[in-house]
Amino acid sequence: MNVAYHDREWGMPEISENRLFEMLTLEGAQAGLSWITILRKREGYRQAFAEFDPGRVAGFGQDMVEKLVNEPAIVRHRGKIESTINNARRILALWDQGNSLSKVSWEAVGRQPRINRWKSLSEIPASTRQSTALSKRLKQFGFRFVGPTTCYAFMQAAGMVNDHETSCFRHAECRTLAIDFQWH
Repeated sequence: MNVAYHDREWGMPEISENRLFEMLTLEGAQAGLSWITILRKREGYRQAFAEFDPGRVAGFGQDMVEKLVNEPAIVRHRGKIESTINNARRILALWDQGNSLSKVSWEAVGRQPRINRWKSLSEIPASTRQSTALSKRLKQFGFRFVGPTTCYAFMQAAGMVNDHETSCFRHAECRTLAIDFQWH
């Protein structure tokens, strides 16, 4: 599961609002837990949070929060569940302003994926100046569970940074995608 995620998804430049909402949610849910735990629950999250359709999730009320707190297919953490609903509402607010999660997120890297050249995992930082700036920006818009470390993991997942080790076959693939990437 983890290998397939690494080999097919992690680090691929993404601009879809629903996919970015999913990635941001899952990275926030992962805080304090292992990534494999979240990856195993990803389908449960997709079902519980309406395939990460911000419009639908934004409409979840307190009754749905109570239902989700008891849903074993996801991490049953009230704060993380409430932050997902809040963040969906924040995405709708961005749209109302003519903005988007994609635009705000990609602005953190100048709308072009950053190609890092790490030789070992120990070189990869937990957060960066860009992830700290993205965290502050998202918090200004009212997003929650978006600290600098969570934002950096989100940036890695969404291909805003290529943090595959240079010896990894995915580094070259993601580098090519980054060179050809056009944010629009």
